[in-house]
Amino acid sequence: MIALENVSKSFGPTVAVDDVSFTVDRGEVVGFLGPNGAGKSTTMRLITNYLEPDSGAVLIDGTDVREDPVAARRRIGYLAENNPLYEEMLVCEYLRFVGDLRGIGMDGPGSALDDAVRATGIAEVFYRPIGELSKGYKQRLGLAVATLHRPDFLILDEPTEGLDPNQRQEIRRLIREAGKERTVILSTHVLPEVEETCRRIVVIHEGKIVADGSTEDLVAQARDTSTKRTVVVEVKGEGVAREVLKLPNVDEVTDEAESDGRTRLTLAVGSGPDPRPEIFRLAKDNGWVLWELHEESASLQDLFSQLTR
Repeated sequence: MIALENVSKSFGPTVAVDDVSFTVDRGEVVGFLGPNGAGKSTTMRLITNYLEPDSGAVLIDGTDVREDPVAARRRIGYLAENNPLYEEMLVCEYLRFVGDLRGIGMDGPGSALDDAVRATGIAEVFYRPIGELSKGYKQRLGLAVATLHRPDFLILDEPTEGLDPNQRQEIRRLIREAGKERTVILSTHVLPEVEETCRRIVVIHEGKIVADGSTEDLVAQARDTSTKRTVVVEVKGEGVAREVLKLPNVDEVTDEAESDGRTRLTLAVGSGPDPRPEIFRLAKDNGWVLWELHEESASLQDLFSQLTR
């Protein structure tokens, strides 16, 4: 496993990581969340031994990475946020170059090269210059390089940043596949990405860990601690917003939209009685056609907002 024990790191007067402790067990896919500047990338660089902590220790299977940094790096695959690539090289040249640096056998069926190319789906660009690749294929190549030496641990820093929705879906699929064989720590601020790929979440804010638990438990925590409830109603009728705002437990309309003659309202609701039965009664009394009426569940976004506000 990976363990951080009271790790701190400062850059001049700026404390980037402040007494951070957590563990990641074998086989876990962990989402590492936080707003920009929270300390995510610095923490990942400490885990990969690109940076050394000012205090505390980063352990892999109980051994401090500083005792044998080369051995530690052999066990870790790292895709950095900026995904540095030699764009003047062909994809095949770059992969062989990295393999030579790592002393990996690269030829034949079932070789490290063959496995990395197949797993990341880059065979069709294998002989193309890296500089001509789309952002999606560059990220795939970054994943291929990170997994080329078959590491036990995979550290991914914002792997879908700048990708279009289709490319994001493909990279998420690759991450899920990678998580079947190795431990993964995924840093991102795209919350749906975490919900799709991770079973556990660690949240960092201003250099400190502010939450750590399963996705389900943390969303339940958001629901239990939230003071705000949201009800969505869509009806076809006249004077909808005016009538709904008269209900005693509706605080305000936070969003209103008109489409195809229908009014869609998002309502901020207090902690009193559920207003949905009264909205249903209003629809019946006023002759509205009720298209939709539901209370939105607490989400990871709610928790994130609570913890990092």
